[in-house]
Amino acid sequence: MERFRTRKALLALTAASGLLLTACSGSADTGEGSKAADRHGHSGSRPAPAQSQDADERYDHREDPGHLSTFALDVDTASYDYARRALADGRLPAPSTVRPEEFVNSFRQDYERPDGDGFSVTVDGARTDDEDWSLVRVGLATRTAERTGERPPAALTFVLDVSGSMAEPGRLDLAQESLAVMTDRLRDDDSVALVTFSDEAETVLPMTRLDGNRDEIQDAISDLDTQDSTNLGAGVETGYETAVEGLREGATNRVVLVSDALANTGDTDAESILERIAGERREHGITLFGVGVGSDYGDALMENLADKGDGHTVYVSDSDEARRVFSQQLPRNIDLTARDAKAQVAFDPETVEEFRLVGYDNRRVADEDFRDDRVDGGEIGPGHSVTALYAVRTKPGAQGHLATATVRWLDPGTRDPHEETGDLETDALHDSLRAAPSRFQVTAVAAYFADALRSRDDGYHRLPGAPAGFTELADHARALSGTTEDGAVRELAQAIERADRQRD
Repeated sequence: MERFRTRKALLALTAASGLLLTACSGSADTGEGSKAADRHGHSGSRPAPAQSQDADERYDHREDPGHLSTFALDVDTASYDYARRALADGRLPAPSTVRPEEFVNSFRQDYERPDGDGFSVTVDGARTDDEDWSLVRVGLATRTAERTGERPPAALTFVLDVSGSMAEPGRLDLAQESLAVMTDRLRDDDSVALVTFSDEAETVLPMTRLDGNRDEIQDAISDLDTQDSTNLGAGVETGYETAVEGLREGATNRVVLVSDALANTGDTDAESILERIAGERREHGITLFGVGVGSDYGDALMENLADKGDGHTVYVSDSDEARRVFSQQLPRNIDLTARDAKAQVAFDPETVEEFRLVGYDNRRVADEDFRDDRVDGGEIGPGHSVTALYAVRTKPGAQGHLATATVRWLDPGTRDPHEETGDLETDALHDSLRAAPSRFQVTAVAAYFADALRSRDDGYHRLPGAPAGFTELADHARALSGTTEDGAVRELAQAIERADRQRD
């Protein structure tokens, strides 16, 4: 792990000024969240530190000598779900597809949630067996989805891949089943449009109100069939054109791309695809939500499209997952609570020797851009929790303030900026990982799992406190599944056990 020297000059502080169709990575809090916030962090109005990083170092994996770390919020979970699919198929996922933050954000957390729009901030941590090293968790949570009240109507443009590769069971058939169920769950004042693409793109159904037209929409979905090549660029472009033509003022306008992302015709580069529809994205605020399917999956392309298209991705491998995403999470989470959300964590140079953010490699933001609201952040909806995990080495015997975490976001309607902060002191660190709350331990196990899968890449650093092998990690996950009574944690244990077998 990179070593950093503490900058001798004092950091200047500036005063604090006063996303998308989402697949929920969190749900309602348990009683543990309030206790965690009381002990380890609290929301407040302290100012966040100013920037201190040179532009040419902004994406270096080393953190700034001024002890700042800045990143755009991300609620993607596709990497973890695709890894589980690969392991179920009897193979290890490619290290390049393993994004640790998406493993971490795949599990329910217990953070205290705010009463209104915006975020709560929880910061806690635990010491590890590695001398002077701790894991520090920064948790950001929005209000629960159940408290959203009357959401605005939705105008959803579904862009479906009908190329030949989608004929494999678990691809187009899964998408059709999911959309049919979701159509029944949407409200009468919602609208949907349907675009398909193969070697060319076609608008099968213009923007159509659900009220009185459900049979027509269901027929359009059931009549879909696979064709030839995968011109994903044409699909996205036509999808945005259809969304703009059917744009509804006062509604939540979204493009939902369902594909295996194995583009082989036309434009296959995410940046140039999005550049062609940049005006529609920026002028109308239409964001892209990617749903990945298939055993062979273009993970990098789909993730880049979603990240640069102000959206995010999920991956579904079976009917249960698809039903959960399309018929439960998406209709319930159409509302937005934050646009361009970013986080900045300031580690105290008096107590912290060095640190490393786990994951978020392509979501790093230059420290000086934290309060530049022209710089993209993440779109976040109600019911979300976002977690960032840090490996932190404290100075020997250091006591006192350890870190301040600040989240900044724009109000979705007025675009006014808001901030909240949370703090962590060294004496609030748990003495060991096993002494930390169960949800903290789940976060650590998910990060360790990603770390182990990704460690096949040269230069990837082992996290402090990581167990020697998959067996011990699986045992820990299995114990946590009993403690939390959480089926998702049980699935994590199973995935680790499969990885252990594949390593053998």
